[in-house]
Amino acid sequence: MQLHSNTILITGGASGIGLELASRLSAMGNTVIVSGRDLAKLDQAKAQYPKLHAIPCDVTDPAAIAELHSIVTAQFPELNVLINNAGLMRKINLQQKEVDLLDISREIETNLSGPIRMVNQFLPHLLKQPSAAIINVSSALAFVPFAISPVYGATKAGIHSFTRSLRVQLKNTNVKVFELAPPLTKTTLVDAFEAHDMKGSVAMEVSKLVGYVLKAMETDQLEIRPGQSNLLKLMSRVAPNFIFKQMSKSVDAMHLESGK
Repeated sequence: MQLHSNTILITGGASGIGLELASRLSAMGNTVIVSGRDLAKLDQAKAQYPKLHAIPCDVTDPAAIAELHSIVTAQFPELNVLINNAGLMRKINLQQKEVDLLDISREIETNLSGPIRMVNQFLPHLLKQPSAAIINVSSALAFVPFAISPVYGATKAGIHSFTRSLRVQLKNTNVKVFELAPPLTKTTLVDAFEAHDMKGSVAMEVSKLVGYVLKAMETDQLEIRPGQSNLLKLMSRVAPNFIFKQMSKSVDAMHLESGK
């Protein structure tokens, strides 16, 4: 796909991968709208990159998504690219009552329900454009579960499955469907984890990740797996039990920390 003269909406676009994508795509001659639920971060992003357009939205709230759609399509009728990037990742010990029955599904609402609702809301508009794209951000953990973050991994496996189905359903339309599965990346998403939780993994710089992503999009690489994401997908096929065992070693440390 061409990476200029587009109008692009990025959820979770005020920090991390989303903000780096926003700044790079804006510099390439695109109109970029970033959304998120943290007003302070949106203000900071706008101050840092004045060409960005910032609109608050909490993707866990269907009414907020409908309002975002109303605002964006009215102000930016040429919107043709949706990047579902908003995400939440937590370390959860399922043997402890750390979260209640409502809170336990927070990652599902943000990482899985949010993108599905965004696609459902914006797809009719995208289908009207001469060319359009949807980019869903999953994770390397879509291919191999990360046992100390069980809900996050489940949501990303779900996004991987949903994106594949979406791509097939839209194969005869003008909407291209991409999946970005980042490896461990240097963002605030992993602030809740200790260094030993990620032992054996080297975090990729956000700028390097986004550079890889942009090149892949230009060549219509529909499943984008930078760095260790490729390895995890390969290992999930050739030695699934081995790689899952390796990825699960941090559970022992988590049990020691909690006494369970």
